[in-house]
Amino acid sequence: MKLAARLERAFALLSVALTSNIGRTLEMMAAPASSESYPTTSSLWRICYGIGLTGVFAWALWQRFSLPLDPIVDPDFWGYLSPALRKLTGSEFGHTQGRNFLYPGFLYLLLRASGDFRVITIVQHLLGLAAGGVFLLTWRRLRVFVPESLVSLRLHDGLGLVGAAIYLLAAETTRIETQLRPESVCGFLLSLNLYFTLQFIYYSFISERRTAALVYGSASVVSLLFLASARPSFWFTAIVVMVPLAAFFVRRNWWPQKIGLAVATVLSGMLVLWPEHVLSRNDEVSQTFLPTMLFVIHADLIRDQMAADLKENASLPFARDWLERLYTALNAEIVKSEIKYPGHYPSLKFDPEYLWFEPGSISTQLHREFGHNVSALCAFYRFYYWRTWRYQPLRQLQKVTSQFSIYYFPKCPAYSPMKIWPLLDSYQRATTCLHSVEDYRKISTALPAAADLMAQTDSLAQNAPIVEQPRLVRIALTVLAVGYLPWLLAAMILSVFIFWKSARRKQLRWLAAFVLFGCGYNASSCLEGAIVNSLDVHRYITVQMYATLLTQFLALWLILEFILEARQHRRAVV
Repeated sequence: MKLAARLERAFALLSVALTSNIGRTLEMMAAPASSESYPTTSSLWRICYGIGLTGVFAWALWQRFSLPLDPIVDPDFWGYLSPALRKLTGSEFGHTQGRNFLYPGFLYLLLRASGDFRVITIVQHLLGLAAGGVFLLTWRRLRVFVPESLVSLRLHDGLGLVGAAIYLLAAETTRIETQLRPESVCGFLLSLNLYFTLQFIYYSFISERRTAALVYGSASVVSLLFLASARPSFWFTAIVVMVPLAAFFVRRNWWPQKIGLAVATVLSGMLVLWPEHVLSRNDEVSQTFLPTMLFVIHADLIRDQMAADLKENASLPFARDWLERLYTALNAEIVKSEIKYPGHYPSLKFDPEYLWFEPGSISTQLHREFGHNVSALCAFYRFYYWRTWRYQPLRQLQKVTSQFSIYYFPKCPAYSPMKIWPLLDSYQRATTCLHSVEDYRKISTALPAAADLMAQTDSLAQNAPIVEQPRLVRIALTVLAVGYLPWLLAAMILSVFIFWKSARRKQLRWLAAFVLFGCGYNASSCLEGAIVNSLDVHRYITVQMYATLLTQFLALWLILEFILEARQHRRAVV
């Protein structure tokens, strides 16, 4: 325990040392990238900016390390943690409950190196701080795409600092970093992917530096693969990120760089996807996870489709009497889920988790019906999912639309302006989860670190502190949540105007393009959640906070450009 405490203090002191020089580091990293069209500022402003920057990171550091460092687990924790614990106790590293290998591998490396679960939270906090730093680098880099910006450099830097402060000081960001889930590292992976993509665009289409374009293009692909593998709800973002990559491949010449980027993409895919393929072969849940999710999430539509098929005596590859029994059972289980967990999934009006995980519910019944024939079971799930798309496309689209409304209207839930973070409740749920998994209790007898986590969680379930989000941060988050849709709509209308008017297109086309890119980045992730799952699952939305915040600040910048231009025009007329 003393060694762990020293390690904890060492990490904190290291973080303070790094944070104290964060302004100089950002200046050094951003200056070479921004030498073109990035004028110098006065020494007084640079001092004020440096003080503000240091203050924000120091506050963010204190906010994180003043809290308990024991990671918070939830009912899904065993799927992420068990591969690491098995490897640490002499067994093989492998899949559990269909979870990707990347985050479990990350946990294994940290536990192997430190032997203390608190190091996981420490590293995740440091990655969160790094994401805030990358936010500033990205914001400063964007300036080179608008060389004739009417927004002063001081205002531009100030906006970037405010954006980074909101991200770093929001309680939701800190909360995510304390969890034993892959979402805890997604903010960092998101920041890298957006930064690398931005650099790739600059070096490919503005500066036209071939080697740099190849390096950043490869980095964009790798970071996207890591992001989507850690949190599969980001796979659809590949469609958006591939737009500039596709534009790169259709441009004239640059054949060595095109071949190099294609090779890098293939190698990156093999690096990330091939180990996943190998490890998942011995995990039955990996085969049934997605088909089962599609079935239970769309259970009401599938139930109604079964009723229509039975009524019309449709020709199906299933016996009629069996389908009638299944329809009756499915309808009964949907009703039970509504009664037992009302409001758990308000947009669906039933609880798909009940259908999936409740002992004796429809998922268990179907496993029994198919005699554990996984291939036949998955084929049945897919058959009826796609059949609802074929015969009930309007209802499917209605479901997708209603899911989108959760994110966009009336306010964006990516921002959480909560006053109190009930840390005590979180650790009480965590201790219930730890004690409910028999395999974890067995491993904890042979692994001191696992036993320490359980003991510390039990203690914190009794005396964890109450965390209050600062009032100023709550106000900022509320304004952003309420203003998200209006700002985006205004920015998108202005973007249309920019591409329509040739004079404005030349000056602001890149800024307008990045606003549209950011909108597409978020919308693609929402679309995947709307089709495959439900945005009632809050973590599918809050994990997008980084990209949401950056996009909203880009929209604000674009709006400011038009306001300042209109003001300048009125003065010229007078």
